[in-house]
Amino acid sequence: LTEMIRVLPNQGTDIRYRIPAILRYHQALLQYWKYSTPASVKKIEGEWQTLIEHCTSEHQTMISASGADELITRDGWLQLHRSEDTFKEAIALAIDARNQGVEHNVLTVDELKVMEPSANFDEFVGAIHWLNSWQVSNPSLLVKAYAKNFQEMGGILKETGVQEIVQEEGGWKIVTDTETFYSDKLVIAAGPWSNDLIKPLGYDLPLFPMRGYHQHFKVNEKNTIHHSMFDMDKGFVMGPMQQGIRITTGAEMTTMNAPKNFGQLKTVLKLARKILPLEDAVESEAWAGSRPCMPDMKPVIGPASNHKKLWFAFGHSHQGFTLGPMTGRLVEEMIHQKPLLVDIKPFSADRFSK
Repeated sequence: LTEMIRVLPNQGTDIRYRIPAILRYHQALLQYWKYSTPASVKKIEGEWQTLIEHCTSEHQTMISASGADELITRDGWLQLHRSEDTFKEAIALAIDARNQGVEHNVLTVDELKVMEPSANFDEFVGAIHWLNSWQVSNPSLLVKAYAKNFQEMGGILKETGVQEIVQEEGGWKIVTDTETFYSDKLVIAAGPWSNDLIKPLGYDLPLFPMRGYHQHFKVNEKNTIHHSMFDMDKGFVMGPMQQGIRITTGAEMTTMNAPKNFGQLKTVLKLARKILPLEDAVESEAWAGSRPCMPDMKPVIGPASNHKKLWFAFGHSHQGFTLGPMTGRLVEEMIHQKPLLVDIKPFSADRFSK
């Protein structure tokens, strides 16, 4: 209830909403509330862990195959805290995470200043340096390297819009904007557009988009940083990328085709500029993307219940890039009936049909 009261004014940097989206996705939001109890969250965390603990090793397999290691750094990220109360809570959670193999260091403000001398940490009380995480300096280039490697192995990539999916004897007919082709097996991995593809087949999952805004700023000798920094109390991230320093907002609950509203980003930039001098924007306009979310914030991974030779792999919320290779491995194991690396029952689409 306290959290709902905090969000209601719709001025936060971590979460904002638009009324049309609330009305459209109200059933999914009610389910989200149901899954937010402490007992549910603890269960979901354990299920998430089975995927996350393999994410770097599965990426490494593809990084090595595509020769893209120069895009990766492996020195963690910084979780910044403005409040003593939230900092103490975070330290307790970090200790619990260490018991599960996730390493960290607790940093004072003075230690932060040594690590990132260009940044102003006067409004912060400390930070947690998460050590296991990796950073990609250009996610787009990494995905393109993966795609090139896929093609070198004989894979075919086509970019087009899908108009219709029809099950036929022995497989699937896919009608696109440019051609019609056939496949004996089909995987739906279309992110926030996935529901549009499977609804005509009789599936209607509570998938909803959460928009995020992003913008790069040119790097100079006064604003160089070496780690991504997450402002825990304000809900935004600033990180060093090939294109410059990337500012990423929290989430906006809106519909996919709603016009951009840069109010959240403008508020974030006011806070970010107190930490780093950000002057020249790289892009003339910030860009936005929609994160595909399920009410329990777990992805949908597994076979379709009413169709043979059809698999789902979507709904990864904020972790789609992180879990892409891991999800791909699980799909490959399912298709070829291999032993599964993890139990996929917690991620079945059937959990929303009960």
